[in-house]
Amino acid sequence: MQLTTKILLGLGLGILVGLILTGSPDIATTYIKPFGTLFLNLIKMIIVPLVFSSLIVGAASVGDVKKLGRIGGKTVGYYLCTTAIAVTIGLILGNVFEPGAGMTIPVTAEIATKEAPALVDTLLNIFPKNPLKGLVEGNMLQIICFALFLGIGATSLPEEKGKPFIDFFDSLAEIMYKITAFIMSLAPYGVFALIAPVVATNGPAVLLPLLKVIIAVYIGCILHAVLVYSSAVKAFAKISPIKFFKGIMPAALTAFSTTSSSGTLPVSIKCVRENLGVSEGVSSFVLPLGATINMDGTALYQGVCALFVAQVYGLDLSMSQQLTIILTATLASIGTAGVPGAGFIMLTMVVKSVGLPLEGVALIGGIDRVLDMARTCVNVIGDTSAAAVIAATEGELHYPDEKISA
Repeated sequence: MQLTTKILLGLGLGILVGLILTGSPDIATTYIKPFGTLFLNLIKMIIVPLVFSSLIVGAASVGDVKKLGRIGGKTVGYYLCTTAIAVTIGLILGNVFEPGAGMTIPVTAEIATKEAPALVDTLLNIFPKNPLKGLVEGNMLQIICFALFLGIGATSLPEEKGKPFIDFFDSLAEIMYKITAFIMSLAPYGVFALIAPVVATNGPAVLLPLLKVIIAVYIGCILHAVLVYSSAVKAFAKISPIKFFKGIMPAALTAFSTTSSSGTLPVSIKCVRENLGVSEGVSSFVLPLGATINMDGTALYQGVCALFVAQVYGLDLSMSQQLTIILTATLASIGTAGVPGAGFIMLTMVVKSVGLPLEGVALIGGIDRVLDMARTCVNVIGDTSAAAVIAATEGELHYPDEKISA
């Protein structure tokens, strides 16, 4: 039985057990959730050493600083374009479904707002004053920056001095890939243990009043993945949508259950390298960057939820306000990079940018975990599509009929 099938079974069984335990959520939280937490901890354990080592090797394998800049420009451009498309799809669906129309939910909860850092501050914070502190804290942008400098610096040295350094991190990266494979063999159990408590705690009852929001977000995520990502991969990488989605399915399912783009990163790297044939250099650069700044699913969710809040309060958003939402959500995808709870911060930013009542965000709180699963899944699919597209444009994609190295 393939790993993807096992993960799907774990997901289905988790939902079933969660529904059975809806009346007794404490059982799921006490006895099942710890296994899910353990699985997440194992994944988080390998993120920093895997990203750090693979980025150094990736930068060293590119060697040319101009080429690295070209790949970086393509990657950021791809992410910003797809994010703008995603939030546009969200706004269209929000207008079509009108999820907040006719709802009269009293809003009493206070929202503790947290300002997102300014874009300039985020860009300056990419360059670490203390790189070791960045590694310890898991600051992905700083880790990416420091690793790129080390990789480029190592290739600038004479071979006898730079090669031992690169060989060490190459060996470390291969070790991390092996550990990733072992952890992924536990994924079906981890997915089961993560989903069951969520379903048991929330149950179907809490989801029904806000079902239209959930349906709009999920339809938007599916449309974005099928129309935008598969079209891009087909046009640039010449990979059929079926092969693409089949190849990245383990990463998509892991993202759906863990709601963590960074936590899914080891799986994403493994999928694009082994199943899509993306080179080590491109995957080691594009995917960590995407896990940090690419928020297509989150941006789509912003569009739907902003209109939902407006409709609940009986407010009409003009076309210029909706364009403001597109711009704010697109720029916020970079501006909130590396900030815990980035999706929530982005939503408060978007709501404030068009003058909507901030308390409306509280209405989304009860279903945010359900929405988070869909938007994180789309974020990760977007990362993997970018890796395939960038690799193809750089001539570093081994097509399915060729031998793909692990």
